[in-house]
Amino acid sequence: MAQTILVVDDEAKLRDMIRVYLEQEGYRVVEAGHGREALYVARHEKPDLIILDLMMPEMGGYEFMRAFSKEAATPVIMLTAKVEDEDKVLGLELGADDYVSKPFNVRELIARVRAVLRRSQKAAIEPDMLRAADIVLDRAGRTVTVGQRAIDLTPSEFAILATLMAAPGQVFARLDLLDRVSGEAYEGYERTIDVHIRNLRSKIEPDSKNPTYIETVYGMGYRFASKKASSV
Repeated sequence: MAQTILVVDDEAKLRDMIRVYLEQEGYRVVEAGHGREALYVARHEKPDLIILDLMMPEMGGYEFMRAFSKEAATPVIMLTAKVEDEDKVLGLELGADDYVSKPFNVRELIARVRAVLRRSQKAAIEPDMLRAADIVLDRAGRTVTVGQRAIDLTPSEFAILATLMAAPGQVFARLDLLDRVSGEAYEGYERTIDVHIRNLRSKIEPDSKNPTYIETVYGMGYRFASKKASSV
């Protein structure tokens, strides 16, 4: 069965172009012209991935992510005409998994779609369960708990945490992590890992400013504390 991708953009011509390329790759495509319509379509079509423009009338991409992230953990690729890092960081903090700046090469967008979907599928089929002190990560059920508290992670955050916990003590450079969690390493995008790490720490660490689980190895990257993790 073909995977479903929701394309959300107020430019009909752009949606049509993206749809043609995605359908050529074998995906099923549904569309929406703004965030409010996208909420309706996403609830009924249950897409496997959402390609989301940020600047739209009625309801923009940021507002859509704030609303829909409470209902589902569907991967999101942002389309943004803005170049400010703050805008990209905000989107990532709201749960987006990747971003493509306009104007963009459609083939690059397709590659990112494949990479994000591969990541989500890989997380779903790996039945490993990992434990780190009071953190339990279940790949099969795609759940994370800290003590008795269930933690809601985006697909990217979940993949990064699983990668780090599966190899405690091993240092992962940003590009290495980007490649491990997305299947593609795009130079210039590795700093998005910093945003995901910051989000992860805010969710799992007792004190995100003094992390004990996810350690920064200055000048190199990140690692999970070697004395914290074990497989169960």
